Amino acid sequence: MRLADFIDGNSEEIVARAIVFARTQAPAGVELSTKELRNHLPQILTAVAADLRTEQSDQEQLAKSEGHAPDLDGPETAASFHGRTRARAGFGINQMVAEYRALRASVLRLWSNHEAFSAASINDIVRFNEAIDQAVAESLVEYSAEVESWRQIFLGALGHDLRGPLTAVVFTADVLVEKTRGTPLARQAERILSGGLRMTRLLDDLLEYCKSKLGAAMEINREQCDLGPLIGEEVELLRAAHPDTTFRFESSEHTDGSFDASRIREAVHNLGTNAAKYGQAGTDVGVKVAGNADEVRITVSNSGAPLTDAALQSLFDPLRRGSADASKDERLSLGLGLYLVREIAAAHGGGVKATSADGITRFAISLPRSS
Repeated sequence: MRLADFIDGNSEEIVARAIVFARTQAPAGVELSTKELRNHLPQILTAVAADLRTEQSDQEQLAKSEGHAPDLDGPETAASFHGRTRARAGFGINQMVAEYRALRASVLRLWSNHEAFSAASINDIVRFNEAIDQAVAESLVEYSAEVESWRQIFLGALGHDLRGPLTAVVFTADVLVEKTRGTPLARQAERILSGGLRMTRLLDDLLEYCKSKLGAAMEINREQCDLGPLIGEEVELLRAAHPDTTFRFESSEHTDGSFDASRIREAVHNLGTNAAKYGQAGTDVGVKVAGNADEVRITVSNSGAPLTDAALQSLFDPLRRGSADASKDERLSLGLGLYLVREIAAAHGGGVKATSADGITRFAISLPRSS
């Protein structure tokens, strides 16, 4: 008997054994019904049997074994549904994969008790393992996406809930700063206010990150404006925030257009802060705004050791920590600044590119005048 026929004829016994094992994998303290544990296991077995009956060339088999099976069109697969619902039920990723491992062993053990293996059987086993591996891959994709979605929801809810008490802290600190001017407590009050404002910015960055990871595009409010003088104002704020760093600013003509000036200033602030932190001590940070008929280009540059290609590729990754040379506070920061720069540029229909050569690292934001 071929393996596909055996699976079809014994699916109930196979599924029953799989349910017994799945019950041992369920999260502690969670009672799942037989229906919930059964999930889409019968459909997964049906799909595996159908795959075994499908003609497959040597090249197709090689591609599939290397994880390059063609994308499936049509409705969601049973394995994908299984992965998502197991995530919702609280299964760990190892527990879900263990289900497939047990299912694989159960099928092969039962079949070996009924069948004397032949040359065709060896091919069936190879094809069966490929089909199970494909099902595992489909389940993992949906499982990971579901877990990531809930992670972002949790972070967003946490950030939102922290806003209230943090607002009270900042408001109170602002009052203390005013009341303690010229007294020995003035410096301490200013530190509280500065820390509160920094936490507010971090929360704002975190909420923007969560929104983007949940599929919500960054919202921008376009208005006709001239970016040259507006970015000049932002550079002045950077100078005040980083008194030990010299910021050079240049602006040409034709820097006007329809942009969200607040978001663009945020991007420049993030790039300027990054350049001040990681640039070589005692060197300048350059900020330049230039425009042409098609776009406005903003460049922020700093001096320092050149970055490797690997470092350049990961600069805009979210939640990236600072470099090994950064201070403890910088290494523990969320590292969302450059990620948000990329999102702001993308929301305007543009992009951002980083280059590092001859001791100069440059970040260039391109903003189309119309998109």
